[in-house]
Amino acid sequence: MNTEALFQPVQLGQLSLNNRIVMPPMTRSRASQPGNVANDMMAAYYAQRASAGLIVAEGTQISPMGQGYAWTPGIYTPEQIMGWKKVTDAVHEQGGAIFAQLWHVGRVTHPDNIGGEQPISSSALKAENVKVFIDNGTDAPGFVDVVEPRAMTKADIQIVIDQYRQAAVNAMEAGFDGIELHAANGYLINQFIDSEANNRTDEYGGSIENRLRFLGEVVAAMTDAIGADRVGVRLAPFTSLNGTVDATPVETYTAAAALLDSLNVVYVHIAEVDWDDAPDTPMAFKHAVREAYKGVLIYAGRYDAEKAESALQEGWADMIGFGRPFIANPDLPSRIQHGYPLAMHDPNTLFGGAEQGLTDYPAYTSA
Repeated sequence: MNTEALFQPVQLGQLSLNNRIVMPPMTRSRASQPGNVANDMMAAYYAQRASAGLIVAEGTQISPMGQGYAWTPGIYTPEQIMGWKKVTDAVHEQGGAIFAQLWHVGRVTHPDNIGGEQPISSSALKAENVKVFIDNGTDAPGFVDVVEPRAMTKADIQIVIDQYRQAAVNAMEAGFDGIELHAANGYLINQFIDSEANNRTDEYGGSIENRLRFLGEVVAAMTDAIGADRVGVRLAPFTSLNGTVDATPVETYTAAAALLDSLNVVYVHIAEVDWDDAPDTPMAFKHAVREAYKGVLIYAGRYDAEKAESALQEGWADMIGFGRPFIANPDLPSRIQHGYPLAMHDPNTLFGGAEQGLTDYPAYTSA
């Protein structure tokens, strides 16, 4: 099979990447406790996968209030920064490039994960039929329903913008090559963007322009701190993950792409719906985004090598993310390039635990 386009180099800001294969962020919930600190086990995991053109590390919360699930890493304490430094050093030693994904879950959490506090969101709207897991004192996560959040005040909004800015600075201190703002999958920024999760009546609610204001202010703070060539943004236009839905996703997210173009972010990463019978992202939308945004466009969700190659050849994508295949195939780029078979991951070891299901998947050998 022809995979020539996937293995063309690509320029990402000041980075020259070897191929167009992205390892996208995937929560694995193995940070060391107490303190939610990235560790040697995580460093080994990412280093094994450093042949990706770009790794975007798992979502890392920017503050204690930003945590949605037990055992996810943070990037707001000195210990957390040092933990991530182990990871970035290990990836760089293998010749890889790695961005941090900066994450605030907003309402997608439970008081047990945020020190007993009430979650915050754009609005006091509970995410329906959404569960998160808490540390129930065992190796098995205990799943609980999320609770109703409180609407953020203007002061809250400014505090969180400052936390994002500081997290971007911390990521540079930890040795990351850049950061990805998680504005997708129903988390905090998505709760401002999507109309059905935002019933504000101030300048952060109502019109598309208003609902994109928080996104723009966060991005501006981060690009001012570390440079636009080190800032990417992940969006999820058509998903209903964690209860966020937009009434006019084509219009909203084409406007988001134009806003991010004006802010000169280095890439936009589109998370497509990836459950089995999900609808495809409309091709007209992909062309509209290409028109609105001139930087590097990454798409992820249900891609195999053939679909990825077509996307690159057709020009509406510049890089492609392969999520779950990277879990059981640390050498995924080599397997794609040589047509080797792909291993399947064990779903029982995705979240929590130790090395099993994280670092014990072998590279391909013909034997």
